[in-house]
Amino acid sequence: MMKQAAFFLALAASSASALELSPDNFAAETDGKSVLLKFFAPWCGHCKKLKPDWDKLMADFEGSATQLVADVDCTAGGKDLCDANGVRGYPTIKWGDPSDLQDYQGGRTYDDLKKFAEENLKPMCSVKNIDLCDDAKKADIKKYQDMSAEDLDAAIATEEKKLEDAEAEFKAEVQQLQESYSALSTEKDEKIAAVKNSGLGLMKAVKNSKPAGGSDEL
Repeated sequence: MMKQAAFFLALAASSASALELSPDNFAAETDGKSVLLKFFAPWCGHCKKLKPDWDKLMADFEGSATQLVADVDCTAGGKDLCDANGVRGYPTIKWGDPSDLQDYQGGRTYDDLKKFAEENLKPMCSVKNIDLCDDAKKADIKKYQDMSAEDLDAAIATEEKKLEDAEAEFKAEVQQLQESYSALSTEKDEKIAAVKNSGLGLMKAVKNSKPAGGSDEL
């Protein structure tokens, strides 16, 4: 009973410490940090499977001034963050600079995630850590800082439009592939039906009915 009670207390503590990000707290919670974020939906089976290890990982990095492991619920307060980061499936894990998140491609066991976080969640080049940037990145940051708010908004809109166009082009090409596949599949089925109707089945039946040796003579 004591072990069972300890388990539930640990579970409650883990749940209590779990941090969920939304547009309201994103900037404050991620400021100056490298992040590892899980974008999820509560009904997702893979998300449920990952949750115990992820909650343990969040607890490992809780309170860090430079590292953050957190959740983003795409069905609740974090929906706008999921949309802004192009999340299409669950769970999606992204990492890095909060303003330039990258897709995580590694393993999803606790050990895999812990090793990755320890090796990669370090202070990195960003607007907050400009001293860590190379000259080219510093020049880019300065260029954007010198732009007016209106010009910066326009530049962002232009680049976001490129992302939208790329997504639309991808979907259109996939639709064409699906239509081509459907047409080819129908054509194949028609050819197979024509071959069967040509007498192939009867030919095989006659062949199988012939005595061994290939002769009908008695």
